[in-house]
Amino acid sequence: MGKKEKLIERLKSQPKDFSFDEMQSALESMGFELFNKGKTSGSRVKFLKDNIVISLHKPHPRKELLEYQIKQVLAILEQEDLI
Repeated sequence: MGKKEKLIERLKSQPKDFSFDEMQSALESMGFELFNKGKTSGSRVKFLKDNIVISLHKPHPRKELLEYQIKQVLAILEQEDLI
């Protein structure tokens, strides 16, 4: 099992210490691209792939995502048959 697969398996387990950087790596490994509106977007970012949009807020000052954010991303990925 490679790094990408391990990271996706970790995401599926819904850990409480899953960081934004890990989420970005996992989504990019699935073909998503990070998009934000430059300086005016603040902490809001979107990950885009085809017609799929995943919106997140970058956590600050902590680096870990909140539980609901992980669940939302997993729900979208499952709905789109990506995991």
